[in-house]
Amino acid sequence: MITILSPAKTLKMEKALNTKLYTLPTFVKEASSLIKELIKYSPEDLEGLMKINSKLAEQNFKRHIMWEKNHDLSNGKQALLAYDGAVYQGISAGDLTQQQLDFANDHLRIFSGLYGVLRPLDLIQPYRLEMGTKIKNRRGNNLYSFWNHKLTTYIKKELKSQNDNIIIDLASKEYSTVIDMSKINVDVITPVFKDYKHGIYKGITIYTKRARGLMSKFILENSIIEPSGLKEFNEEGYSFNEKLSSKEEFIFTR
Repeated sequence: MITILSPAKTLKMEKALNTKLYTLPTFVKEASSLIKELIKYSPEDLEGLMKINSKLAEQNFKRHIMWEKNHDLSNGKQALLAYDGAVYQGISAGDLTQQQLDFANDHLRIFSGLYGVLRPLDLIQPYRLEMGTKIKNRRGNNLYSFWNHKLTTYIKKELKSQNDNIIIDLASKEYSTVIDMSKINVDVITPVFKDYKHGIYKGITIYTKRARGLMSKFILENSIIEPSGLKEFNEEGYSFNEKLSSKEEFIFTR
């Protein structure tokens, strides 16, 4: 069973995990080729390309110049600790044990516009590149064309190595759609989180993001490798709603 996540736009790079344990990204060569393209963009160009303000554009312009193909603890940080935001605050990776981090590195994958796919302990350097960014590259005009084949093949091999065919999709559609599921013999289960408001259950983005992180942490803390284990999730008032759920969607309500 592999759980997939989106990255976060914000990073906290100041302090790496207090251990020498880390892994290196699988697609550093491909990330380097994207950086070579991004370096061509001025701060003003980046504002339009990434739809960000001038301060963020200047920050990322500098990041592209400083980015190095070689990754180590002097210039990088483990992805699961580097990403910030509601999902990763829900995971609270700094509280995980070494055993749980090892399990995460085997069973959790983070999709990335720059790195393609990351294991939790893979080192990353500061960047911001959303999967939906329309940047021209040698494979097309966007990052979906750049990553689709590589990530589909990668996930297929990962599942085969585990002798499994289950993906738990906790990523946003912007990231999960980079994989061509039709080319993989896979069962995709999407946990969905809804709050009761004004007489109906509905998803509320900020709560949903945090719940995805809490669910990820629940999987890691309990070493869950069967989808049925997800139904025991009951963090922050959520519980499995069998009536609303289906084979493809596990609905959790509160």
